[in-house]
Amino acid sequence: MKHQRQPEKPAKMEKMDHSKMDHSKMQHGSNPKMGMEGHDHAMMIADFKKRFYVVLFLTIPVMLLSMQIQQWLHLDIRFNGSSYLLFAIASVVFVYGGWPFLTGWLGEMKAKNPGMMTLIGFAITVAYSYSAATIFGLRGMDFFWELDTLILIMLLGHWIEMKSIAGASKELELLVQLMPSDAHMVMPDMIHDVKTDTLKENDIILVKPGEKVAADGHISDGESYLNESMLTGESKPVKKIKGDKVIAGSINGSGSFKVTVSHAAKDSYLSQVVKLVDDAQKSKSKTQLLADTAARWLTIIALFSGIATFLYWYLTGQPLAFAIERMVTVIVICCPHALGLAVPLVVAKSTALSAKNGLLIKNRNAFENSRKITTIVFDKTGTLTVGKFEVSKIISLNKDLKENEIIRLASALEQKSEHPIATGIMQKVKDLSIKIPATEKFNAITGKGVEATVEGKKILVVSPGYLKENKITIPDGFTADDTETVVFVIIDKKLAGYIALSDKIRPESAEAIKILKQEKIKSILLTGDNNKVAASVSKTLGMDSFIAEVLPDEKLKKIKELQKKGEFVAMTGDGVNDAPALAQADIGIAVGSGSDIAAETAGIVLVNSNPKDIVNLILFGKATYRKMIQNLAWATGYNVVALPLAAGVLYSEGIVLSPAAGAVLMTVSTVVVAINASLLKVKQ
Repeated sequence: MKHQRQPEKPAKMEKMDHSKMDHSKMQHGSNPKMGMEGHDHAMMIADFKKRFYVVLFLTIPVMLLSMQIQQWLHLDIRFNGSSYLLFAIASVVFVYGGWPFLTGWLGEMKAKNPGMMTLIGFAITVAYSYSAATIFGLRGMDFFWELDTLILIMLLGHWIEMKSIAGASKELELLVQLMPSDAHMVMPDMIHDVKTDTLKENDIILVKPGEKVAADGHISDGESYLNESMLTGESKPVKKIKGDKVIAGSINGSGSFKVTVSHAAKDSYLSQVVKLVDDAQKSKSKTQLLADTAARWLTIIALFSGIATFLYWYLTGQPLAFAIERMVTVIVICCPHALGLAVPLVVAKSTALSAKNGLLIKNRNAFENSRKITTIVFDKTGTLTVGKFEVSKIISLNKDLKENEIIRLASALEQKSEHPIATGIMQKVKDLSIKIPATEKFNAITGKGVEATVEGKKILVVSPGYLKENKITIPDGFTADDTETVVFVIIDKKLAGYIALSDKIRPESAEAIKILKQEKIKSILLTGDNNKVAASVSKTLGMDSFIAEVLPDEKLKKIKELQKKGEFVAMTGDGVNDAPALAQADIGIAVGSGSDIAAETAGIVLVNSNPKDIVNLILFGKATYRKMIQNLAWATGYNVVALPLAAGVLYSEGIVLSPAAGAVLMTVSTVVVAINASLLKVKQ
């Protein structure tokens, strides 16, 4: 029998740093700055768009004035100063169109972290410098038109790519946008509209039909149905009545109600979720570190391959212009951008999408490692079962004590607990209109029950394990079916009676266990409940095995035993008693609102206690990993094929790529990676 402490107020959120995703500066946050950063990102997209159209306009005269194009089209548009006019227009293209790449190159050099901008900046500078030299006396043909089209394609590629990246992160932005900017504060004589971020604990706000809830809290008056799908993944509207908790960002139905605010907006559930997502997106898993290492090596390979290509063609007698063109094409086509974005784009999509569906990823490695799970250990109450215990029988073992007296004394001890068993007892007391007495010297007996002094008598409400440990004999008249959980009431060291409660198995549990079997993942029930209940639940759901009557420290030992057998273990739990086991497991999954400690020790938090969410988590983890591998395979394979073509290995066959064609291929590879990441979905 587990007893939980009252949940503490969420820890105060620290001001977040915001990370960049490569050169695109894809930033996230959970405070008002998010809007500003989103605006900055939109401005950057608009800037690339503007530069693209300006360069596109200038491309026409550059093409017409280029000797190579005139020869191909059999034109002669030469006039006095035409070469200088070409140089002037191409210089504008180089400076204005190439500015983002040149400044990016400088930034990477300052950071001593050469990457994509270094390659592009170096390539266009070499092309421009050589072409400019031909205008002022160097023998050879310029390739300003190749430079122009290269910059044009790169601008277009970055514009498209940044829009793709923005799409990959929109789920997080939608979460941020859930928080309404204004709230209707209820004042003594009027209702006054205030900014949401000014709300504080115990303020009372009014939520009108169709509006979003402005703060976390409890309903103090009224009732309605709330849509929490964007926060929990629960598609059906949830009925909320007086006393029920509400989450900021939920969408109200047709009713209106008042909410007593539980804490400021910055400490709200939604803010915590956005911070969690932001932290997860900034953290780097082993897969991402591998991709980063590969991207750095590709940058080095691109530079050396480009120089080697130039030397080969120039030293074998090819014109200087041809050798430079091959070098530029190799460097551009080998930009590690697709490889660098392969994992971060999937991370951005998966973490935000998970949060929308009630799967909160705190540890990236835990999430990616979910594909390795061989055994899932389930806590029973509130996970596989509804978690709502109802009193099925009250039995007095003392002829002088009535059943109502047994539950009255038990309720005195249980009134301070939030455990489902305590909730069931308190509901029964409420139904019977019994007045609850006060307690003194209250004490929780870890994993076994509670004790206190009530009206001068020492009362204990304990589990069967306590009786067994203290060698207290259960009388012959004891009856409880396999689905009932029993707590015993001891008065002044004498067994006075017992209360049986039943907890229904969740309708989704059987399907969840069935899918796990299909995935060849073993399911084990680990509970402090008695053997009969555990055996009944395990058999009904078709689980592989069960371990019952387990104390908190024993749960930890059972996890270790499974790991010693070579199992990759995931543990699900919701209480303080589960925290050590959650920490020991290869992957700890805290389910439901649970306790602060359980959520802290777990790598993943599931907002709902639905066991199907655990299955969804595993399947989504596998799907996410597949997307990462697909992106890495594409980005790597593309370079393996494209680099030799760019270097001119098929030149003798008449097949050669221009710098612009290389830029097109590089852009396509990046967009493919972005689109593939955007196709990631959580299966329901």
